Amino acid sequence: MLTRRPYDPDRKRLFTEVPQQKLNLTSSEYFDLNRADIKGYIRFFIYEEPKHKQALKKWIEKRQISADTFVELVAQKSENNFMYLRYVLPEIASGFYDDLSLNQLPDGLIDYYQTHWVRMGMDTAPNQLMVVVLFILKEVGTPIPCQMIADIANQDEGEVQSVLDRWIEYLKPQQIDGDTCYNFYHASFLDFLKAKKELDKNRKLFKDVNQRIVDYWERQMQQEDEDDAKDC
Repeated sequence: MLTRRPYDPDRKRLFTEVPQQKLNLTSSEYFDLNRADIKGYIRFFIYEEPKHKQALKKWIEKRQISADTFVELVAQKSENNFMYLRYVLPEIASGFYDDLSLNQLPDGLIDYYQTHWVRMGMDTAPNQLMVVVLFILKEVGTPIPCQMIADIANQDEGEVQSVLDRWIEYLKPQQIDGDTCYNFYHASFLDFLKAKKELDKNRKLFKDVNQRIVDYWERQMQQEDEDDAKDC
């Protein structure tokens, strides 16, 4: 099974010699099926998911609402997007939204990203290191280790790791050649970052950072050439 977005029925990208079936999952005929799956996923978190179910039940009971009301409204706010639920349900359970009512939860994935952006202080006086780390991840676009980010940012590796830890729910750590490397978990968050004026690559700060990225790759290539010469 292969998926792609956005779906364009007039552009064929898959060529095979075996029978194939194409489904446009954004079609209205799948809306009710998808909504039913969304509600089932929310109920699973409330009643079965061992890590979060008790905290979710307490959050619901504290607001004197029924579980069914919670399921209905969160499903509506998710806009049938499972990525929204992946972020929001664990954060409700962790206490991130303890100061909000059910109606005040973010509406849709982009509103969720914006809510988190504001709560991290990025709209008022954003931490420069935090902004630079997000910019480096955005510009490089492939999984990279903390040490590389620290080198490009010219910052202490421990401080860079602290920034990565604060944004970890949006990142996908993976082991590559013995290093823990980081990349954005989902393209929708990368799309959100690209639209933020705080990460505009035309800012002088980011022009300097982009040059540091180029310098880093040049040093790496030079080191590889020197190593190859030694092997010869």
